[in-house]
Amino acid sequence: MSHGPRSGLAAVSSALLAMSRHLEVRDVLKTIVASARELLDAQYAALGVPDDHGGFAQFVVDGVSEEQWKAIGPLPRQHGILAAMLHEARAERLADVRKDPRFEGWPSAHPDLVDFLGLPIRDGDEVIGALFLANKNCPKPEGSCGFTQDDEELLGILAQHAAIALTNARLYERSRELTIAEERSRLAHELHDAVSQKLFSLRLTAQAAARLVDRDPSRAKGELQQVAALAAEAADELRSAVVELRPAALDEDGLVATLRTQIQVLDRAHSARVTFTTRGVKALPASQEEAVLRVAQEALHNALRHSGADHVDVTLDRHGAGAVLRVTDDGSGFDPTVVRRAGRHLGLVSMRDRASGAGGTLTVESAPGKGTTIEMEVPGG
Repeated sequence: MSHGPRSGLAAVSSALLAMSRHLEVRDVLKTIVASARELLDAQYAALGVPDDHGGFAQFVVDGVSEEQWKAIGPLPRQHGILAAMLHEARAERLADVRKDPRFEGWPSAHPDLVDFLGLPIRDGDEVIGALFLANKNCPKPEGSCGFTQDDEELLGILAQHAAIALTNARLYERSRELTIAEERSRLAHELHDAVSQKLFSLRLTAQAAARLVDRDPSRAKGELQQVAALAAEAADELRSAVVELRPAALDEDGLVATLRTQIQVLDRAHSARVTFTTRGVKALPASQEEAVLRVAQEALHNALRHSGADHVDVTLDRHGAGAVLRVTDDGSGFDPTVVRRAGRHLGLVSMRDRASGAGGTLTVESAPGKGTTIEMEVPGG
């Protein structure tokens, strides 16, 4: 195969490195599709991962806007050319996919595809995905396909490495699922041993206070103060346990939607006004999205519980390939150096750890009477 100019080899190398850099399946799929479309200079690219029910567990596209994708409708089923690549496990290179006898049409909002190149992604004998491109950006004589034999061979190399990257990502996610299951089991024991005991003590103390209300009000008052203390301890135990679990909404809805929903809930639940704005943020690697969400939650907790703020503003903006989170309140503020010397952290240590663990940075701006701004920047993928 002719490799073309050195810049072409550099592009292939960059694509393969990008695929191997990610550990989340979703990130790997997006990288494969974007790399294939760029390398082969196609207008559209897509990758489907089949499920066991005649559909696709995941289907990622590149070259189609989010609005177009929503208008197209539900994910495709395994039929026509897609089924051929999955079941016959061979490459398909067509001058006009619409004239193929296996073509079964597409939704009205679907872009018009003409020349077509598709290839299965295989892990041994198992077909784990179907990668295809359409509408090569080049002059095409009547009746000929824009994609060449060289393109097919190049896509074959990409598909082989895609299989390795996708398999590694799947193994990583399965390992993480096992770790999460073990962590849930550990948390269940901790909750039983710590929180349950506190709740049991709280119930007994409340019962004692109820019996003392009429005959010994002063003792009843002391018991009720103990109830309040136990309830606060139980709430802290629950919060520290639950905060370590990755929220399902983050996987299902993404960072922006999850953050918006949580802020809407906080705005209704607190007297302070809590607002959220976002501009141009793209999907981030899963570890970075989780870190941003956790830092936002911690900063919001501090602002709403400790600062006495009337207004808390959260912004999430695109910054290069990454994003910048800012949580700003007009509350009482504090002197960060005094807080550190006093051994109080207000969650700043855990926020910094989360930011650095995701390859990002965290800055804190605050002064007594001047409010607080927590800013976190992550690099993206």
